[in-house]
Amino acid sequence: MRILVAVATRHGATREIAESIATAAGAALTDAGMWSQIEVRDASLVSSVDGFDAVVFGSAVYMGRWLEPAAKFAEAFEEELRRVPVWVFSSGPVGERDHPADEPAGAADVVLRLGARGHRLFGGRIDRHSLHFAERAMVAALRVADGDYRDWPSIRAWGREIGLSLAKAEVAGSAS
Repeated sequence: MRILVAVATRHGATREIAESIATAAGAALTDAGMWSQIEVRDASLVSSVDGFDAVVFGSAVYMGRWLEPAAKFAEAFEEELRRVPVWVFSSGPVGERDHPADEPAGAADVVLRLGARGHRLFGGRIDRHSLHFAERAMVAALRVADGDYRDWPSIRAWGREIGLSLAKAEVAGSAS
């Protein structure tokens, strides 16, 4: 089973989430006795989704919106993505802001348009040393402390859920 995990990230924290999801999904498939090849790619570098049996894609969220490469990925491959199982994730809430109001603009629409099996919102990471001036100013204005707000057990659990779901579907498809 070939799985694409496409990600749009600015400073690498969301890519780390994508890699964790890929590892957990692959482990679940292996545990189920299935072969898998999982590729994590920058969304802006994906030229085709042909040949993949499933796709997971996600984006960092800035100012309530996905990064442009994620939005373009969903738009460019919409037709193909409707034909395979798709899961979507976002990364961005930091501090005490992790609540439904932090859902990125347009995420629900993308999930609906693609028939995605779900959308997960994960916390992000703030490291002022890696931010550009405008980003540092925004973080200061919001009074958000540096820190890693990603919930690794939840991220790995979701990746495992994806792998188990694909394994179940494969077994059911083989039995038909």
